[in-house]
Amino acid sequence: MSQELYYIAPEQHLFDEMKKLSIAVWNTYDNQFWYVDEKVNLIKDIQNIRDNFMYMFAMFDCRNQRKIIQMASPELIKAIKERLWEYYPFNY
Repeated sequence: MSQELYYIAPEQHLFDEMKKLSIAVWNTYDNQFWYVDEKVNLIKDIQNIRDNFMYMFAMFDCRNQRKIIQMASPELIKAIKERLWEYYPFNY
């Protein structure tokens, strides 16, 4: 993996899957203080450019990143690992 890959947008269907899963995970939380709305609003209009794909993943702590991985398609998992492996060698 090259460091630059982190900043390269993935194929559109992978970006859309990350967006869908990110919103789904945020929506599992209590929105009493509008924190969920704030995060979902950041994600819903985000475009598939530069590092926005990984920006969505990086919004989460490791426990919630694990949730994303567990719900993700094998192709999405591969795209995440390719971008992070050098820095964050995970094994979910």
